[in-house]
Amino acid sequence: MALTLAALAADRPLGLRVLTGADLLDRPIGWVHPTELTDPQAFLEGGELLLTTGLALDEETSPAYVRRLVDAGVAGLGFGVGLSHDVVPRSLVSTAVSVVLPVLEVPRETPFIAITRAVSRAVAADEYATTVRIGRAQQELTRTAVGKGGPAGVLRKLAKLVDGWVLLFERTTVIEAAPASARAYGASLREELERLRTGTRAFSLDGDEVVVQTLDTSARRVLAVGTTAPLDAAARHVVNTAVSVLSLALEQDRAQAAARQALRTGLLELLVGGQAELALRVLTASGAEVPDAPWSVLVFAGAPAARRKLLTALESEPVFAARWGASVVAFGAADAVTDAALRIGGLHGGLAGPVSATDFAAGLEQAELAAGVAQAEGRLLVSAAEHTGRGLLSLIEPAVAQAFARGLLTPLREHDSTGRGDLETSLRCWLEHHGHWDVAAARLGVHRHTLRNRIRKAEELLGRDLDSPGVRAELWVALQARE
Repeated sequence: MALTLAALAADRPLGLRVLTGADLLDRPIGWVHPTELTDPQAFLEGGELLLTTGLALDEETSPAYVRRLVDAGVAGLGFGVGLSHDVVPRSLVSTAVSVVLPVLEVPRETPFIAITRAVSRAVAADEYATTVRIGRAQQELTRTAVGKGGPAGVLRKLAKLVDGWVLLFERTTVIEAAPASARAYGASLREELERLRTGTRAFSLDGDEVVVQTLDTSARRVLAVGTTAPLDAAARHVVNTAVSVLSLALEQDRAQAAARQALRTGLLELLVGGQAELALRVLTASGAEVPDAPWSVLVFAGAPAARRKLLTALESEPVFAARWGASVVAFGAADAVTDAALRIGGLHGGLAGPVSATDFAAGLEQAELAAGVAQAEGRLLVSAAEHTGRGLLSLIEPAVAQAFARGLLTPLREHDSTGRGDLETSLRCWLEHHGHWDVAAARLGVHRHTLRNRIRKAEELLGRDLDSPGVRAELWVALQARE
């Protein structure tokens, strides 16, 4: 921590006496500069303790001199007495009070070099402490990034090092927060994030000083750091280190995740291709936990972002999950997969099984068909058993089934529209009763010979042999689709 005017004044061997600005002694001293110039502004950067014996000063020139020092931004003035002046000029003191400049009286016995050494030692110690702090922080951040902590661990470590809160954004969405309560700041930062294209921005938010900085990653990621006071030099170095470490860790994570997903998709291809033994051997060799067979097979479709979130959520579950075209395929703990899909939203899935490893391809096909139904009906999950129980028509696209029915049954409808009979209803009843003339005729309330004539006329109009089981099956499907 930088040496303050209060700490310097408290150094008893120096014998300094505070003349003005007793309530401003918490000002840090950036450096000490002895000079007898009446206008040293060109040689000052601000924050210095200026030392003078007042060789060129008197009661008339002192007020203007003090105002120039204030304009230069000095931390304070040390006035040596016993040489040019027995006491500090009264006009200098009164002006310093009015412009709020701390003035320390330096006794004749204290050489300026003693003050310079004291400040120099403090500055050196402060710089050393800063260097040590930065070095330790860099080590801690690096160890966290390459260890099990990963990017989330880096954020938690950074929040502790700067004594504040940290958010990691992908575009304007918070993907990590430290502490977790810091997520509440996400919405308030959205406008600033939209303005930031690259680089760094600093601003105030609800009394906190916030710095947002873009990361060097393929995806647009931004780090936001909030503290109760502006970051000092050491803290800025720490944040810059975190930006570098996070950029590298995130890119490594992305590359590793892509490699894992490519491997898992390849294993799915082996399972579908009937090479279950090889797939399971590779899966075990990769260090993955293989769910016990038989498996429940799930297929989920949805927007790309939702599918990515599902794959990420299943990383920590006892489930094998992989990309499969425009879907996510998983097998293992079905409840864990369904719960994750429900939390994410926008996903529609199919469930098949349990199936053995050798029957995986059949289970996957059934789950894909059920997922298509779930997506068409806007449902979270449809099982293959439920889908199959709906009959043959559930396997045919509704528009295709309707077109098929229209093409096949149009001659009957056109005939019935003239009022010359009810061939379509008669045909339906006859097929429904498996071709039993008496039962179907009784159900329709007509004589069996009348029904025979109607079916013969339908056969003639359709140009089909109604004694053929295949023709009867097609007509039944067409009649069901028409309903």
